[in-house]
Amino acid sequence: MTAPVRLATRGSELARWQAAWVASRIAGGATLVIVSTAGDQRADVPLSAIGGQGVFVKEVQEAVLSGAADAAVHSAKDLPAVTPPGLCLAAVGEREDPRDALVGAPLAAIPEGGVVATGSARRRALLASRRPDLSFAELRGNIATRLEKAAAFDAVVMACAALRRLGLGDRIAEALDPSWFVPQVGQGAIAVECRADDAATRERLAALDDPATRRAVTAERLFLATLGGGCTLPVGAFATGGASGPLVLTAVLARAESGPVFRHTASGDDPVALGASVASALLAAADA
Repeated sequence: MTAPVRLATRGSELARWQAAWVASRIAGGATLVIVSTAGDQRADVPLSAIGGQGVFVKEVQEAVLSGAADAAVHSAKDLPAVTPPGLCLAAVGEREDPRDALVGAPLAAIPEGGVVATGSARRRALLASRRPDLSFAELRGNIATRLEKAAAFDAVVMACAALRRLGLGDRIAEALDPSWFVPQVGQGAIAVECRADDAATRERLAALDDPATRRAVTAERLFLATLGGGCTLPVGAFATGGASGPLVLTAVLARAESGPVFRHTASGDDPVALGASVASALLAAADA
């Protein structure tokens, strides 16, 4: 009898939902291994102060590397651009709505000088580029906590995918057009890692992989890797396309939250080459 796959995951409601979604698609079943991460333990501190990207995944990855779990389930947007030695990205599930959402009020209804809460430098930079009159407040916590805090501000920014997965899509006041409000790398996708030498688990996870989403997320992650895997600047990237043929990648880069936002769009068949070329073009524009 095949043993269940042990899936490491954070303990938030959204993380458990995502892990259960993965578990329901694994032949032979799965069990959850709940892991507390630095990002969970220090929810009162801005992400930039505790390491930025990676603070929600390191301990989950370590559970797999140590043998305490067979695979790790992540929001793809939380993953650093470079996979740690010993692990592989075994599956990328079909993408949910990749857009960012305003909760509380649509952008046009936020009053002059209004306050928008978000802990994301990307979200602040993009909003400031469209509405320089706005001011910003820090926002951390799980989905329920952030929704509870929403009434204290004119609006808060959250991911559409997170709200929809938890049945909270009715809280979306406006889903922001990704052609200008470019999402975070990997936003809306679920990523599953396992040990690179664990062929049996890789085979069982392969059924979850959505080729079109994997190609898009690969282009976005290569964009981020080319910038520097630990990049903490306001950046976003969003690729569209099918399981084969051309991909279109749009990306943004700002040197600061209040500075100009540089944009670039390109297309190509090779997601790796496309991601690298768009990053190089944006770096050249920002340095000009």
